[in-house]
Amino acid sequence: MDRETGNSKCFGFVEMEDETEGMNAINALNDTEFQGRKIVVKKARPREEGGQHNRRPYAPHGERRFSQER
Repeated sequence: MDRETGNSKCFGFVEMEDETEGMNAINALNDTEFQGRKIVVKKARPREEGGQHNRRPYAPHGERRFSQER
């Protein structure tokens, strides 16, 4: 959810059993329409180091985690 608007950011992640199955899903679903919106389906990339400094580390279930660097 977007913190400012409360609207969904409209993205998600799916894990597939193997590379071939994943590529078949990408090829079948990319640039198709879902619930009236065109969707983009692609393979996730690892996050780049140092990309967004103002974001906090992910903390599941309300736990708070703080960086040791200060």
